[in-house]
Amino acid sequence: MTDLAMPRVFSDDEKQVLLASPRGYCAGVDRAVVTVEKALDLYGAPVYVRKEIVHNKTVVGDLRARGAIFVDELDEVPAGATVVFSAHGVSPAVHAAAVERDLKTIDATCPLVTKVHHEAKRFAGEDFDILLIGHAGHEEVEGTMGEAPEHTQLVQGPEDVANIVVRDPARVVWLSQTTLSVDETLATVAAIRERFPELMDPPSDDICYATQNRQLAVKEISSGTDLVIVVGSANSSNSVRLVEVALEAGAAAAHRIDAADEIQDAWLEGVRTVSVTSGASVPEKLVEGVLAHLAAHGYPDARAVQSAEESLIFSLPAELRRDMKAAAAGHTF
Repeated sequence: MTDLAMPRVFSDDEKQVLLASPRGYCAGVDRAVVTVEKALDLYGAPVYVRKEIVHNKTVVGDLRARGAIFVDELDEVPAGATVVFSAHGVSPAVHAAAVERDLKTIDATCPLVTKVHHEAKRFAGEDFDILLIGHAGHEEVEGTMGEAPEHTQLVQGPEDVANIVVRDPARVVWLSQTTLSVDETLATVAAIRERFPELMDPPSDDICYATQNRQLAVKEISSGTDLVIVVGSANSSNSVRLVEVALEAGAAAAHRIDAADEIQDAWLEGVRTVSVTSGASVPEKLVEGVLAHLAAHGYPDARAVQSAEESLIFSLPAELRRDMKAAAAGHTF
């Protein structure tokens, strides 16, 4: 692949593939997946995982094949067993339930999600009304709301703003699900601020760096392109948003797929420029499969369009690092 600062101009009859960079795994997802892998190596199967560790079918399937058992709630986990909490985070009630069942817990919550949890607790402690921008039913939203349920109300978009009820318009703050579209969040914040001019912003933008970078990258490869292919699962909020961002940025068509076998031949008819990216929970092997599929249909090697550099690495959960150190010293589990 050749790195380009921006897409170059091609002749009318030349096919091209542009590959977004950055794409795929973010630091939080990598940490969560490695956490389950290391836990299986250390403790042996089965290791239980509450909810999907990350929102990707292939990742979950691979870990299940290695001995991970995914459950919806802790009452499905045998007392005393090991359970990993997903990257999306859990509420204090889930932590308390784990203690009640004497479960060994490993918390793989993304540190950027944990930051939002801390913000929710702090603002609740200062008696603010918290407006959480996000999607109902998403695990991250449920975990964050669980930190301060009496102070928090969910706002799914500008259409919800008219129904907001607060105690003191001067003590209102917004927080956000980390995987939302930047543009979508800012539109909702603007609508809230129209009603509540004294709305306070969080101390830092809650949209995570990886979400922002992937949206910026897809914008750069979408303008003027015939087709954008986004690799990612249907329950991955950031992957679904990438399709929307691509279309808003000028792509003639954009589709989300889990893997290359979902690409329809009709999508490629008359298509000269194909741009490819992937959500933050997608392993690179799935992107490689898409590129191989395109190559088999006469498209050249992809040319990478670099829009940002990422070097952030998160350390593994403390409880897992402690047990890995003990194992290295000869302790068995």
